[in-house]
Amino acid sequence: MTAFVASFIFVVMAEMGDKTQLLAMAFATRYSAYKVLLAVFLATSVNHALAVATGRFLTTVIPMDIISFVAAFSFIIFGLWTIRGDKLEDEYKKESRFGPIVTVGIAFFLAEMGDKTQLATMSLAVKYQSMINVLMGTTFGMIVADAIGIIVGIVMHKHIPERIIKWVSAGIFILFGLAGIYKILSVRPDSKYTFFILLFLAACSGCGAYYLSRARKNSKAAHENL
Repeated sequence: MTAFVASFIFVVMAEMGDKTQLLAMAFATRYSAYKVLLAVFLATSVNHALAVATGRFLTTVIPMDIISFVAAFSFIIFGLWTIRGDKLEDEYKKESRFGPIVTVGIAFFLAEMGDKTQLATMSLAVKYQSMINVLMGTTFGMIVADAIGIIVGIVMHKHIPERIIKWVSAGIFILFGLAGIYKILSVRPDSKYTFFILLFLAACSGCGAYYLSRARKNSKAAHENL
C-alpha cells in the first residue's frame, strides 16, 4: 500500500505543469474529456509498465546502494525540471486519420518516452520493489493529474496560478530527494560529512531553481516581444 500511495503522490506532483498535462488540456478542447482520459490510461499503462520492468531489471545488475542514491538524486532533478517547465509544441494540432482515442494515446505515449514521470516510475520501482503497486499508483496518478489539467484548462485556468503549482511541486520533489540521500548517507562510516553534502546539494538546488526560473522568465519575455 505504501508503494501505491507514494507512487500516486509523486506522479501527481511530477505531472503538474508537465508536457503531457498540457497535452491533456489541449486535447480536451477538441475531444470529449472521457476519451482523452481513456487514451491517457491506455498509453500510461503501457509506458509505465516498460518503466517498471526496466527499474526491476536494474536491481539485478547494479548494487542497491548505488541505485538508491541515483533514484534519490533523480528526484532533485525532477524538482528542477518542474521549475524549468515544458513547452507545448504542436502535437495536439496535428490532424490524424485515426479516432480520438488512438490519436491521443499515441501522442501521450510518445510524449512520455524519456519524460520525468516515466523516469520517476523507474526510480519508484527500484525503491519499493513492488511492480504492480508502483504501476497502479503511477497510472492512477497520471489519470488524476491529467483530469486536473483538463479541469484547469477548461474551467479554472484563470483562477489557479501555474507558477505556484510548479514551485510547490518542485519543492516536494527536492525535499524528498534530499531526504532519500540523507537516509543513504547517514548509515555509512563517513556519515559525518552527510550534513555538508546535503547543505551543498540544497544550495545547488536553490541556485539551480533560481537560474531556471529566471531563464524561463527571460525566455517568455523575449518570446512575447517578438
